Amino acid sequence: MAPPLAAPRFYTALPRRLLLRPQKPLPCWRRKARPDDQDLYVDDDIGDGFSFSGGKYAEAEGPSKSDEWFAQGRMVKAHALYGNKEKAKDPFFGLTMGKGSQSSDDVFSWFCVETGSSSNPTVLLIHGFPSQAYSYRKVLPVLSDKYRSIAFDWLGFGFSDKPQPKYGFDYTLDEYTSALESLIDAVAPGKLSIIVQGYFAPIVVKYANEHQDKLNHLILVNPPITDKHAKLPSTLACFSNFLLGEIFSQDPLRASDKALTSSGPYMMKEEDATVYRRPYLVSGSSGFALNAITRALGKDLKGYIESMRSILASDSWNTKTTICWGMRDRWLTYDGVANFCDGLKHKFVELPMAGHHAQEDRGEELGNIIKRILR
Repeated sequence: MAPPLAAPRFYTALPRRLLLRPQKPLPCWRRKARPDDQDLYVDDDIGDGFSFSGGKYAEAEGPSKSDEWFAQGRMVKAHALYGNKEKAKDPFFGLTMGKGSQSSDDVFSWFCVETGSSSNPTVLLIHGFPSQAYSYRKVLPVLSDKYRSIAFDWLGFGFSDKPQPKYGFDYTLDEYTSALESLIDAVAPGKLSIIVQGYFAPIVVKYANEHQDKLNHLILVNPPITDKHAKLPSTLACFSNFLLGEIFSQDPLRASDKALTSSGPYMMKEEDATVYRRPYLVSGSSGFALNAITRALGKDLKGYIESMRSILASDSWNTKTTICWGMRDRWLTYDGVANFCDGLKHKFVELPMAGHHAQEDRGEELGNIIKRILR
């Protein structure tokens, strides 16, 4: 059981030199996934002044659920920053932001969890919006006996870098497509199968269309595929509202718990909720990224969906493709999905008891479906 959250600690957005204090050594379970030459999370007990809770977990004798998950993974370097790499400053006061809002190096750091033998076929598990690689925690063990499975946090999520927008990464859909290519080149230079869930599916299809020679199979889980899906649900759209969006995206409960549980029947356990809340509790960087991504989706999602439909229906599309659909999705309507799939050569699989984040609702079931599709 994860330790209870600490009472909120508030830090004003002072320059970093005024917030410095002696650092305690990292516990062993936090050092495992950290590269030897970097202190990526040394100062994560100091907020950057923008998170509502602005602080950290309560001190505990042992690792939290979040610490245990972090210890299972490693940091992978992929995709270079653009621009002059100056220190990120907050958009309100122009003060230098905390380490959580800065890029860790000239190349971004991505958090990846890998299971299975490296000699097995590679499967890349890509989480949706807004979520984390942690959402595949029940899928990974199911696949581990037959596949080398890799789940990662997108930039802006989980333990991956969360640079302040305008300082190396702007969270546009085009940038995410390019960044995905860099990451895949780093973790899976050979052939692979890709499973992607939710609103990042059009980005993955765009990548896949340009690299069909690398793909064995593509599985789309509750992708936005009709014109109706181009409009974000109010639970997500609120993060892009003028002024209020900046506030809502800094609220750990609204950005994690409410966003995930509103999309389907999933009843989140408190120990799992602490993992999803953690990035928003540590600093405001996750909130700023969430705000930027939501704005980008509002602007470009419709065009990406139209492009994805065109690619999947094209005669030049030769990649084996399966669409899995959680029938209790509260964000994306089922209307028109079956009709689209009926006219294509792609497989269609229904998950009657799953919602939008099918890997959360029915992780083991989805894992077994993936194994049957890929065998």
